[in-house]
Amino acid sequence: MSDAPNIVAINVGNSRTQVGVFEHGELSAIKRFANDNQSTIVEHIVNSWPKVSALEGACIVIASDNNALATPIRSALEDQLSVSIYNIGTDIPIPIGRQLDPETITGVDRLLNAAAAYDTLKQACIVVDAGTAVTIDFIDGEGTFHGGAIAPGAQMQLNALHEHTEALPEMTFAAPEDDAIGRNTAQAMLHGVFHGIRGMVQRLSEQYAEKYGAYPTVVATGGDAVVLFSEDELFDRVVTDLTLNGIAVAVRFAMNVDSESL
Repeated sequence: MSDAPNIVAINVGNSRTQVGVFEHGELSAIKRFANDNQSTIVEHIVNSWPKVSALEGACIVIASDNNALATPIRSALEDQLSVSIYNIGTDIPIPIGRQLDPETITGVDRLLNAAAAYDTLKQACIVVDAGTAVTIDFIDGEGTFHGGAIAPGAQMQLNALHEHTEALPEMTFAAPEDDAIGRNTAQAMLHGVFHGIRGMVQRLSEQYAEKYGAYPTVVATGGDAVVLFSEDELFDRVVTDLTLNGIAVAVRFAMNVDSESL
């Protein structure tokens, strides 16, 4: 059995859904949707499936911590396509070791990001996911996920500033101007959020490195990763589709386990 998966991979996040098509293990197409557009998400997957379904071992795989949205998407796809939809974490395990407190439940996206990063790097790394929330996680040189930190994402911070004050305006996150001093309220808010997140990531990365005894490779992903980190020398790479790659890694490992058991 080939270990290169042919899948439609669906990552349902808190704000956005990514859909990626993997042909022979290569990500050949990717689309991103706002989560308020469920019918469009389902329609896109239905239209993408015929091309993939002709390939060996083709399947549709969904990963999500947002069951309120993922469940109806899965049900709609099963009804329209008459195929089984596989769930990451229940039907397909995530191939990453864990050293966490007992009974801890960790987000599927964090574990998939860790699995994808370690599968590529084969060394200790820090994965920063900048989306609705910002997570900063450490994976050691043996491929074990140790957890990390969770903070509000950039847009969430801006929303909170607007909602909990009288004078601060509603803002959409973007990179601030180059001048480090925000000379109006909007720029001051953007600078606070932008540099606050970058500073937090740098400080935590330094603490992880100190505890580990070496400086790990730092990888960024998530919808705000390019804006926040593309010019940041701390980061070795920015991979916006890391979670989708994690789905493909999980499927590949599952295929290998199944073939070895035959």
